[in-house]
Amino acid sequence: MTIGSTPALLDCEALAACLGTAGSVVLDATFFLPNQGRDAAAEFRAAHLPGAQFFDIDAVADRRSALPHMLPQPAEFAAAVGALGIGNGTHVVLYDANSFMASARAWWMFRVFGHDRVSVLDGGLAAWRARGHSEQSAPALPRAACRFEAAYRPELVRDLEAMRLLVNGAGVQIVDARSPGRFTGSEPEPRAGLRFGHLPGSRNLFFKWLIDSETGCMKAESELASAFRSAGLDLREPLVTTCGTGVTAAILALALYRLGRVDVPVYDGSWTEWGGRADTPIATGP
Repeated sequence: MTIGSTPALLDCEALAACLGTAGSVVLDATFFLPNQGRDAAAEFRAAHLPGAQFFDIDAVADRRSALPHMLPQPAEFAAAVGALGIGNGTHVVLYDANSFMASARAWWMFRVFGHDRVSVLDGGLAAWRARGHSEQSAPALPRAACRFEAAYRPELVRDLEAMRLLVNGAGVQIVDARSPGRFTGSEPEPRAGLRFGHLPGSRNLFFKWLIDSETGCMKAESELASAFRSAGLDLREPLVTTCGTGVTAAILALALYRLGRVDVPVYDGSWTEWGGRADTPIATGP
């Protein structure tokens, strides 16, 4: 689905045709979970799309919070993206090297701060390479700073207190993007100190089930709709997405956007916040 003329997903050929043109900026938003043992910034320095700049969700974040990569204040986001040469008229294209982590998170962040001219490269760096497109290791030339005015959309974000209301029966479906083992509590969390399980009443839809295992691209819209229905979710009713730290929850939000649900919020703190507290109810098992 698109808002105006901007597609939520962009294929490699479409990006190759506009790469380096005025009015567009490409950002590598790769993020790895702690247990993956990889360094996103180092991999970016080794190879990235021509002209791309690195977008670090741990840097463009609320540094005052003890939780990882929480949303920054609007002025902080505006300053960070403006320094990357992004203005309110810029088409931002995000990609990553880890199954939409965290290109989808960054896509959601731009939307939260009022910017709809934003797309995600379908299949990311792996798809770009598979199609034989060029890469570079040299740093991109600095871009002239732009003025970016953020317009915060609170309707696309849920916090702890809002989620407390939802688990007490506010009539909103909660969908969790974590793996089935993490959802049921049978597998450990990648971050230490968290309880195991899920928000009471939530449903599980592992984000990888929305991605084609052969191409690394997001599945067709009919398959996405089927996956949500199979998880026991009604696409006509209100939804909110969650995960470990608000990263893969944005992949669900991106998939739902493609299905016409442009109104779906993400629980920013997700399980790291909820499961890290002693005063929040949890459920285990399916």
